[in-house]
Amino acid sequence: MRHSSQKLIFGILVFIIVIYLLPFALMILNSVKAYDEIMTDVLALPKHFSLKNYAVVFKDMKYPRSFLNTLFVTVVGVAGIVVLGSMAGYKMSRTKTRYSKLCFLYCIMPMMVPFQSFMITLVVIARRLHFTNNLLGLALIYWGLGVPMALFLYHGFAKTIPGELEECALMEGCGQFYFFTRVIFPLLKSVTASVIVVNAMWLWNDFLLPLLIIGGSKTKKTLQLAAYAFMGQYKSEWQNIMAAAILIIIPAMAIYLAFQKHIIKGMVAGAVKG
Repeated sequence: MRHSSQKLIFGILVFIIVIYLLPFALMILNSVKAYDEIMTDVLALPKHFSLKNYAVVFKDMKYPRSFLNTLFVTVVGVAGIVVLGSMAGYKMSRTKTRYSKLCFLYCIMPMMVPFQSFMITLVVIARRLHFTNNLLGLALIYWGLGVPMALFLYHGFAKTIPGELEECALMEGCGQFYFFTRVIFPLLKSVTASVIVVNAMWLWNDFLLPLLIIGGSKTKKTLQLAAYAFMGQYKSEWQNIMAAAILIIIPAMAIYLAFQKHIIKGMVAGAVKG
């Protein structure tokens, strides 16, 4: 009976995995087909296998430049989120005053506010600060949007670190900044890996904010904006869209696979402990 239930559970899990991976498989399948074949039958195997779509996409997207633009925004954005989130989260976890909890709630409240409700105001402010049409400005905006979640995770995890460590370090003459960078931050490795992966996936794949901030710039487009050029008002180049999606997904998958073992561990430790 137990063996039968295990087979049933295994069968259900396999079915779920197949359903989950089906869109990705169709994306790969249609990326090597001609436009006419896609319009005839999306599920059919390609009659003429060709990598021409990838060559066209690589050239039309200006892939190396778009890749570097996206990489710059992602690296700068994630680095700022990690630095600010870890420092603020640790400091708030150690500060016990009448208003400390209120301050913490105020800092994490933006997590509950839909981006669409303030995006117009954000663009107006960004324009006045000369952040528009600027990759660095886009990365700085991501700091403000990503720090609340990172702060929440770091705050929960930092509360599990014994306060005696800080007391001993201060008695030995260790400064707070040195103590944080050399002692505390290495202890936050698991939650840091989680923050890096979650935010790197978000920044790499984000479309709406780069569209609002970068707009139609020809030299500062991210990969998502460059791929959007294949979407037309009267005709969409689906064969190129599929190929572009694959080229965008590959680096993101590499990041995820490199840090996957830390994701669940960091999320659970930061959100549940303490």
